[in-house]
Amino acid sequence: MSYDAARTYKKVEIIGISSKGFEEAIQSGVSKAHQSLEKISWFEVKEMRGHVDSEGIVSEYQVVIKVSFELK
Repeated sequence: MSYDAARTYKKVEIIGISSKGFEEAIQSGVSKAHQSLEKISWFEVKEMRGHVDSEGIVSEYQVVIKVSFELK
């Protein structure tokens, strides 16, 4: 695949959520964004946080990520 030197991208912020871990939360968010947006090329993690249940157990992992996609 050859790349044209002149490209333009847009970044959007999304939140991925998982009960299993941060990596799965990232993958969940990126996979869902891929279903809606064309030509996603990269992501960056902006925030990581989680939810602790009433028994002190981490029950949910959340990541705020920005994904970038090439504009047509």
